[in-house]
Amino acid sequence: MGSATREALATSRAALSVPGGTTDLATGESLFGAGRVIGSSSQLLSALGDASADAAAKVTLARAVFGATVTPRALDLLAAAASERWSSHDDLLAGIEELGLRALALSVTAGVASAAGTSIEGELFAFGKSVASDAELELALASKLGKPGAKAALVEKLLAGKVSGQTLAIVRHLVQQPRGRRIGELLRHAAAVVADETGTSIATVTSAHVLTADQLARLQKNLELRHGRALTINQVVDPELVGGVRVQIGDLVIDGSIATRLADLRLQLAR
Repeated sequence: MGSATREALATSRAALSVPGGTTDLATGESLFGAGRVIGSSSQLLSALGDASADAAAKVTLARAVFGATVTPRALDLLAAAASERWSSHDDLLAGIEELGLRALALSVTAGVASAAGTSIEGELFAFGKSVASDAELELALASKLGKPGAKAALVEKLLAGKVSGQTLAIVRHLVQQPRGRRIGELLRHAAAVVADETGTSIATVTSAHVLTADQLARLQKNLELRHGRALTINQVVDPELVGGVRVQIGDLVIDGSIATRLADLRLQLAR
């Protein structure tokens, strides 16, 4: 990520906290839709992503193109993104996508995305597990030959009525505009952004066996003390670890699995 993009992202995120409208489900969906329109038009993408172009002119263009098709709140956020200098055209699309994700995170109360109390992050994680365990489904959602509309319809069929509107909007958007990313990466990134907006981070805990609620609670408490931030725990079972746990929080990996210890021991003995 270039320095221009880092600055543009920071400024665009700040626009989310500026009073002036409701940040709701429609806002996030509007931002996603606008991002797909911009991504599908090389002319529009070049105009809005031109770092040397006049900021006011780009804002005027964004408002003229999307003024009648997105919510007022989404239009203000799009204008904020358009006024910035991005390191690349893809970074502009990534920035608009992130605004959409953060808007959806803000559209729920304390990260709760349904009456049952299921979080967006949890729903994305669960869907990611389902996709990873079904090669046919993964191919259908990730194939470059598949039409975006068909992928969106498949997501609608699989998830409508089973997850929150926010999660459905996120997955529907991601499969239509993957920008070269694999479906698993798309879902993990989206969940991380949503969690960050709600003041938490995601810890993926991998163990050889399912951990009990008490074990997870103790582990979460220790990890939060070490990490200095509230954590959302995603549990993955991998029998190949033999025992112990492996924890990943962003780029940080804490590997205390028996499999890794045995591998390290074998390396030491081979020297």
